Amino acid sequence: MRAMFRFLARNPCSPLFNLSLVLLLVAMVTTVATAQEAPEYVGSPACGGCHADQTSAWRGSHHDLAMQEADEDTVLGDFDDAAFEHAGVATTFFKRDGRFMVRTEGPDGALHDYPVAYTFGVDPLQQYLVAFPGGRYQALTVAWDSRPSEAGGQRWFHLYPGASIASDDPLHWTGSEHNWNSRCAACHSTDLRKNYDGESDTYATRWSEINVACEACHGPGSRHVAWANSGADSSDTKDNGLVVHFGGRDGVRWPIDPGTGNATRVPTRDDHAEVETCAACHSRRAEIWSPALPGDPLLDAYLPSLLRNDLYHADGQILDEVYVYGSFLQSRMHDAGVGCSDCHDPHSLELRVPGNGVCLQCHLPEKYDSAEHHHHIPKSAASECVACHMPAKTYMVVDPRRDHSLRIPRPDLSAKFGTPNACNDCHEAQDAKWALEHVQRWYGNKKPNGYQRFTPALAAARADTAEAARLLAALADNRSAPAIARATALAELGAHLTPATFEVVRRGLVSKDARMRVAAIDALERLAPAARPPLLLPLLEDPVRAVRIQAAARLAPVPAESLGASDRALLQRGIEEYIAAQQVNADRPEANLNLGVLYADLGKFDQAERATRRALERQPSFVPAYVNLAEIHRLQGRDADAEATLRSGLQAAPNDAGLHHALGLVLVRRRELQQALPELERAADLDPGNPRFSYVYAVALASAQRPAEALAVLEEAHGLHPGNREILFALTDYHRGTGNRDTALVFARRLVALDPRDARAREMLNQLEAK
Repeated sequence: MRAMFRFLARNPCSPLFNLSLVLLLVAMVTTVATAQEAPEYVGSPACGGCHADQTSAWRGSHHDLAMQEADEDTVLGDFDDAAFEHAGVATTFFKRDGRFMVRTEGPDGALHDYPVAYTFGVDPLQQYLVAFPGGRYQALTVAWDSRPSEAGGQRWFHLYPGASIASDDPLHWTGSEHNWNSRCAACHSTDLRKNYDGESDTYATRWSEINVACEACHGPGSRHVAWANSGADSSDTKDNGLVVHFGGRDGVRWPIDPGTGNATRVPTRDDHAEVETCAACHSRRAEIWSPALPGDPLLDAYLPSLLRNDLYHADGQILDEVYVYGSFLQSRMHDAGVGCSDCHDPHSLELRVPGNGVCLQCHLPEKYDSAEHHHHIPKSAASECVACHMPAKTYMVVDPRRDHSLRIPRPDLSAKFGTPNACNDCHEAQDAKWALEHVQRWYGNKKPNGYQRFTPALAAARADTAEAARLLAALADNRSAPAIARATALAELGAHLTPATFEVVRRGLVSKDARMRVAAIDALERLAPAARPPLLLPLLEDPVRAVRIQAAARLAPVPAESLGASDRALLQRGIEEYIAAQQVNADRPEANLNLGVLYADLGKFDQAERATRRALERQPSFVPAYVNLAEIHRLQGRDADAEATLRSGLQAAPNDAGLHHALGLVLVRRRELQQALPELERAADLDPGNPRFSYVYAVALASAQRPAEALAVLEEAHGLHPGNREILFALTDYHRGTGNRDTALVFARRLVALDPRDARAREMLNQLEAK
């Protein structure tokens, strides 16, 4: 089966930007619509007359002030001919003719003068936006530290300290990763229309309000204004014209049980509109529909990221900036029915009660706000609930963000799996063993394990251990585990498909949770296309868009003639919906790459090549596009073109393992084995974490009559990936072929132990035992 890159969930907001900081401000009032018309955006001034308290709380918030036109009142940075140097690039901030200017390195590597159009953020840092041709706005990576000077602020600093970023790098301030239109704007404006034109590669981005105002969360307000002006009963909150009414807290009580010291929500939560509305921006996710309206099911417009190893530690703690939602879904609080506004005022964004008080709304103070519980000096920073249960990680150099998984510190997991823990975050000079001894001394060995108990499974998957498949299957089936962890386990099972794990994935396809269904679909990527229709055709009619489009993508390689007329029509609608979802991000290389994969699966190679080349036009250093373009050439028998494409890619990224591996395969197909071996070896050396690279290199060595070296590569790969079935099959077959029966039996038994229902492995073992 060929391997092509596909991007399932890329966040349109760069992790470099703080969601609470980068929102936009402009006042636009449109004509109030009648109740009979489709709802329209009317602007926050139309709301303030009746909702004065909410408007007052919102004024001055990060949402209100996050982006403003650059003027004397809004610019916080020093533009009095201030100079800043980073990696040999001198940047100067000054004023000219009443405008705020910056002289810095442009996309051509030379210094240029740029007028600042907007401020971006207020605290703890402020960035600045510069207008470029084609409707683009770019965010400078030299930012102003707006903290007080005594806290280290009131200075210019670079977002990538210690890094030298070339002018053609996507991370350069003029590059694609700092483009406001594609990376920031959708979450940081109200009623944003990106209006990207792929033919001209230009934007005509528009909004109704340039900040996160009332209608960003409540939806277009024209019907509500019409209702208010009609003199209707103001106590009617169910039919008042609002697109979204957040009534999740109405009539809710949280009585505290004196025995446990914890509260229970009465009644239980059955409304997830608030959390999902916040998640639209406070999450790592891909946008799959635009314009998305508040109140729409989250997975109708977005595809949230799971607990990927580049985003989260194996225990689910934050690694990269993940914007709260994925963390909160892991928490016992979410499971108990807590919503965002139980802790945060949705208008001011401040805590409802300062300090520990916000937690003591639901947790008995006598039990939890005491030295007997936290074992630190009362009223000290270390005694704050968040110090242990919501440890912070600093992003963008100066911006600490708290982990919202609300977990119990687990130094025992740190000792076993290398995950962080809150104890050693503060006591950096000590180790996890020291922290564990204190935890056991304070709480005894009966200390609860916490709500997040999935670390062994995700750690095993990342290490590719022999236990990975079993642990992942158990997690995916564990209804008491957080759904996001179960969905992550399902997605990881795609690398461990056996008869046993396949049944777990099949159950995931019919889960009530849409995230589980999407993950189960993704797990079937390695399943032969002919086996997919019975499993996935029903999901083309799923009520959730994310499920439908992922099912369509997996069914695209299925020959149309093998389906009935009704199924072909259903699949065609799904494919059209998938294309529309990718077109939402047509300005990004990932979306064009995904379209290239789809067209290749459909056998439309000309369209596949055009889409993949567009990915390279959007970002010339985008390595996966070179690999996929070469694969498209291969499928057409154009190996010479495939080789030329990969060599071009290696000029852009000479140390990319995937490019070396793909080039090695092309040379093997061209019967240039001796030239292929160094490329395959280089791939295996560059990325030992990819067992496929080592396996292919070993097979090539064996074909070159270098069996001892092939065996050494396989054995080293097995040591790194003891649960990899492909390598175990190769080791078993190798030793069987050389007459080393006893060693072959060892590997065959390990193979069968991974999945006793694997008929092929069982037959191999039986043959060896019969000799």
